[in-house]
Amino acid sequence: MSSQPRPRSPAFRLPMPGSAASSWPTYKARFSTLLNNVRSSFAGADPRVCAAFWLFGLINNVLYVIILSAALDLVGPDVPKGVVLLFDVMPSFLTKLMGPYFIHLISYRVRIISFYLLSTCGMIVVAFGDSIAWRLFGIAIASLASGGGEMTFVSMTHFYDHFSLAMWGSGTGGAGIVGGAFYLALSTWIGLSVRSTLMLSCFLPIVMLVAFFGILPRDMLPAGVEREGAKGTYASVPGEEEQGLMEGDDDPMVNSMHSNGSVFTAGSMKGSAIGRAWRSLRNNLRRIKGLVIPYIIPLLLVYISEYTINQGVAPTLLYPLNEMPFRNYRDAYPTYNTIYQVGVFISRSSTPFIRVRYLYPPSILQFANLTLLTAHAIWNFIPNVWFIFLIIFWEGILGGLVYVNTFAEITDNVPHEDREFSLGATTVSDSGGICIAAFISMALETWLCSYQVRHGRKYCKLT
Repeated sequence: MSSQPRPRSPAFRLPMPGSAASSWPTYKARFSTLLNNVRSSFAGADPRVCAAFWLFGLINNVLYVIILSAALDLVGPDVPKGVVLLFDVMPSFLTKLMGPYFIHLISYRVRIISFYLLSTCGMIVVAFGDSIAWRLFGIAIASLASGGGEMTFVSMTHFYDHFSLAMWGSGTGGAGIVGGAFYLALSTWIGLSVRSTLMLSCFLPIVMLVAFFGILPRDMLPAGVEREGAKGTYASVPGEEEQGLMEGDDDPMVNSMHSNGSVFTAGSMKGSAIGRAWRSLRNNLRRIKGLVIPYIIPLLLVYISEYTINQGVAPTLLYPLNEMPFRNYRDAYPTYNTIYQVGVFISRSSTPFIRVRYLYPPSILQFANLTLLTAHAIWNFIPNVWFIFLIIFWEGILGGLVYVNTFAEITDNVPHEDREFSLGATTVSDSGGICIAAFISMALETWLCSYQVRHGRKYCKLT
């Protein structure tokens, strides 16, 4: 009996994830579609603008992250890490609180040079300070630059396309990874001293100068001069200036202006520098009222929760050393910070692909994270440190989502003439939230650590 000819075997195809029929061509087609979607998301973007704003976000925040990563080494285990957070954010908060009302009088060129000098000098003081007081003073100097920088760069996005804000947000997220990894790698993996690591960070702010003077197209920026109607001043709220002049007699500021016993008229007030400043202040206060509920409060809440976790709870999220992937207990703190920053980077880079229109749900979820981790610090019910890593990563995702989508929503919804001021003024929310978290953290970390020691868990006192 003759044997039947064997059918030819089909060409071998390596199975890929997905359906059983998946093949290399199918997989490549899917990957090509993904790349095309990414390219279409950035269609029309100016590469120079994107690169400059990504670097602005990176450098403006990277020293802030390095300082927080080094908090334990700067003040030791017996001082609450919330003290470092407070000095790292309070000057920034005050700058953002007052800056929007006058900073437009200063040109962007002068601001950038000032921020560079403040950042560099601050880190030199931190690196070479022989006492905690000197280190905190240096941290405060660097914080001034960070706060002014954030307010300035977010406001600058008003003069460019929407990609500038997306790249700024991505850069600030990248600062978390770069700053956290920078300190972790040099001080823990390579073994450099804290002083040497901080000294090397003093060279990072020069990138800000390169990005502004060498990469960014600056022809769209205003000059920022001290006269009404100049390009550097905020636009007036339509109709309100005229209304304010007509109602000047009822304004206590106007009523207090006398010259030879007579009240200034509306016409003379219009020519007065004091009158212009007062009207500008009133207009800006009217603007900020509309920002509180939809934007300022959710951003404030998410920052209170996440920085209370980072500075007040995270130092107490420890297990026996043989149950953690660390050589020393002090390694846990910068590792937590780096994992958190990875989550922040991913979510802050997401606006070209994903938009979150409702800002309150992620803020509430962040508070749930705070509640969960605080409860664990007390009752020790999470089985191992890997679950802690996952929760902290999720914390970073939520924080980054609220931050970048807050400013994206302002860009979409606030009228053009109010947008530059609104973007700058809303930056006060994150610093305000961090300040509140710093005060909470100083008390909470001390209490949690004392509670753990009383119940036989002394890890928070070890390095």
